[in-house]
Amino acid sequence: MCAVISALVLAAAVPLAHADDARAAAETPARSLVARLTPEEKLDQLLNVAPAVPRLGIPAYNWWTESLHGALGPLPTTNFPQPIGLAASFDAPLLEQVAAAISTEVRALHTLGRETGRLGRIGTGLDTWSPNINIFRDPRWGRGQETYGEDPHLTAALGVAFIRGIQGANPDLPDVVATPKHFAVHSGPESTRHVADVFVSAHDLEDTYLPAFRAAIVDAKAGSIMCAYNRINGQPACGSDLLMKQYLRGAWGFKGYVVSDCDAVTDISERHKYAPDPAAAVAVALKAGTDNECNTKTLSATPGLTERYREAWQRGLISMADIDQALVRLFSARYRIGDLAGLAQRQVNAVPVAAINTPAHQALALQAATRSMVLLKNDGVLPLKPGLKLAVIGPLADATRVLRGNYSSSQSAPPVSVLEGLRRVLPSAQVRLAPDGPSITDGDPVPASALRTPDGQPGLRVAYYNRAGAQYDTRPVVTRTEPGLASRALQFKTVGDQHKIVWSGYLTAPESGLYRLGVSGVKGTLQVDGKPAVNALDYSKWAEPLQLDTVRLEQGKRYPLRFEAESGGSGVPGLFWKRIASDADAELQRVAADADVIVAVVGLTSDLEGEEMAINVEGFAGGDKTSLDLPASQRRLLERAKATGKPLVVVLMNGSALDLSWAKDNAAAILEAWYPGQSGGLAVADVLTGRADPGGRLPLTFYRGLADLPPFDDYRMQGRTYRYYAGTPVYPFGAGLSYTSFRYAPLRIDPVDGAPENGVIVTTEISNTGGRDGDEVAQLYLTPPAFEGAPRLALRGFQRVTLKAGERRQISFRLTPRDLSFVTRDGARQLMPGQYRLSVGSGQPGEGVAGQQAPLVLSRSVPLDL
Repeated sequence: MCAVISALVLAAAVPLAHADDARAAAETPARSLVARLTPEEKLDQLLNVAPAVPRLGIPAYNWWTESLHGALGPLPTTNFPQPIGLAASFDAPLLEQVAAAISTEVRALHTLGRETGRLGRIGTGLDTWSPNINIFRDPRWGRGQETYGEDPHLTAALGVAFIRGIQGANPDLPDVVATPKHFAVHSGPESTRHVADVFVSAHDLEDTYLPAFRAAIVDAKAGSIMCAYNRINGQPACGSDLLMKQYLRGAWGFKGYVVSDCDAVTDISERHKYAPDPAAAVAVALKAGTDNECNTKTLSATPGLTERYREAWQRGLISMADIDQALVRLFSARYRIGDLAGLAQRQVNAVPVAAINTPAHQALALQAATRSMVLLKNDGVLPLKPGLKLAVIGPLADATRVLRGNYSSSQSAPPVSVLEGLRRVLPSAQVRLAPDGPSITDGDPVPASALRTPDGQPGLRVAYYNRAGAQYDTRPVVTRTEPGLASRALQFKTVGDQHKIVWSGYLTAPESGLYRLGVSGVKGTLQVDGKPAVNALDYSKWAEPLQLDTVRLEQGKRYPLRFEAESGGSGVPGLFWKRIASDADAELQRVAADADVIVAVVGLTSDLEGEEMAINVEGFAGGDKTSLDLPASQRRLLERAKATGKPLVVVLMNGSALDLSWAKDNAAAILEAWYPGQSGGLAVADVLTGRADPGGRLPLTFYRGLADLPPFDDYRMQGRTYRYYAGTPVYPFGAGLSYTSFRYAPLRIDPVDGAPENGVIVTTEISNTGGRDGDEVAQLYLTPPAFEGAPRLALRGFQRVTLKAGERRQISFRLTPRDLSFVTRDGARQLMPGQYRLSVGSGQPGEGVAGQQAPLVLSRSVPLDL
């Protein structure tokens, strides 16, 4: 297969003696190519969908590719833990491995796009709009799950690792171009993101919001960056002189291309009213350095989207030189990734489609999920001992959709729920499920085992019909069996861009009882006893809440269904269900009666918290949270479970901090599992049973409630995150337990070149003093001398180490002058003279964790660059 791939496909990164050689070499053919384009052809290349130019041998290209924690495409791809869970691993090398696996799958999807002739479609490009390195400053933000948490240092270190994994060894000849986002000062609320004008102080900008972006550009050398929706201090992010010119292109020397968040350029005139009309809006963005506009109207192939640029040029608001500059940046990138042939340094090395979702990637997904688990409380009930009888309860106990988090492919390896994971790990134990009542978290993909084609095979019959003019063909071009209500149209050359899909077959319940049923993205019916139990009259749209109807199904009975969808819709086709109890209290009492331990799996889903969602229920609005509480039904469930008198283990699945004060006071153990990806249930089971040690740490502060926080739309950092919060949290940033214990030797601090102002090397020894192997995360915090705007303390280093029982290991941290620096009230970064306190341990100093502290004195003030 690889031998017949065009020479235009991605090449392997080849390290060069001089970093700028490849970039300089690519700019020459890029300028030549741009010079040969007509003005009309140039304008077409400014949007995320860049059409082919056959006369110049330029294939179509779509810059819209997503891979936040797994590649998104028409094939089942590997689904890794949500980024907030990856952050909880405190493991930068792991992040780089995960990103490298994702990069491989992105390149394989590009190969598929070439084989099927579908370049120009979303998910076929050799760039990716990841990672999200915004600071998770407020637990209400629904998209905080996409980030690496609340700390600038942790976010920067993990962001750098992810970018290096995506781009490969040579960022000037990247495997895939990474696009950190959303630049900058962007973290909710979702409901106002298109109109908000965020005013931020010079101190908070330099101290909190920009360090991770600086690291992404200066240290990791990301080839692209995405500008945000909101305004910052009066100017739209995609037209900000401060961000785009002073910092990005100026102080940081960025040479790559800038892409807008989707519709952020149209927002400049339509929502922000910063520009008087659409032509002026594109001029603002292009003149500021936004090279590529993502516009959601490209999804429906809306014509005339480049008219705004043409008018801006005709009115003299932009010059042809402005357009050419943007296009040279874009075409230079396409040469350097190998999408365009002709760059001598770019050797051809196509990644086969078979590289997607390999056993090695699936094993890495399990490893990442396991290392993301954070044990917050354990009174001795964990690890679960062999032979125990377990009652597994909660609406998420047998759930699988919750594992994925947002920005993830609906197609991945078969997901493993917590219930299934426990049964796999404890094959001889009694693991019984108590079905819960209806919940706002309900709805899992119906598995192939519960579906039958018209001729009785597992799955559904799927027929693909091409469109001819105003009508669809009467005969399908492809008919096949799929495991569920999903489309694989993009895998087949014979299926046209305009097509219809028809699914037919039967639903069969594995056991009799009440079920909630619903669909998304399709029209049609599922019949129970001759009547439509699911009756979708129109297509649902992206992020619309799932509508579920309750019906009684009988084991083994076949219920006919027929659904259809058309290409171009925004809703993702899916058939969902949830087995529920008619009397949840009775089920709990029945299953708990002879159980030794109750495992309650509770939390949220990314259908409740996420990006700009059409949801408004208790605790949630528009994708953001309006409370830090668990849903009311889950709070009642936990109270009923506690009342049984059995030890209660609480497993949480969520993408943001929740109020865990009740669980802290009442549960025997608490395990934070996040949205752990396709193998999440198995990872939970491995940790609960002690097959793996819980080594994760919280990348967030877990507060008691919203009363502890400033208003959501206030971007000042005072009173937020562990660095500036003066109260007592339920669980602090950096918290997490192990099944073993550790001890730290006294710290040794060695100045670099004889002066601490040049940096220091901090050395200690960690000993595993427990009786079993375990993971420790050594966290280095720096407490500065008092000055206006000083944080309480700040993370400046971390290392995750695995130690055998009784093992000792020496570790060192090298702190650069920037690591030792802090930011003045007026936004100047510098080394502050005075006495610091340096601590290394299992968490923040003063939290009763293992660790050591030592003083550090800096004798003079030293200013640092932006």
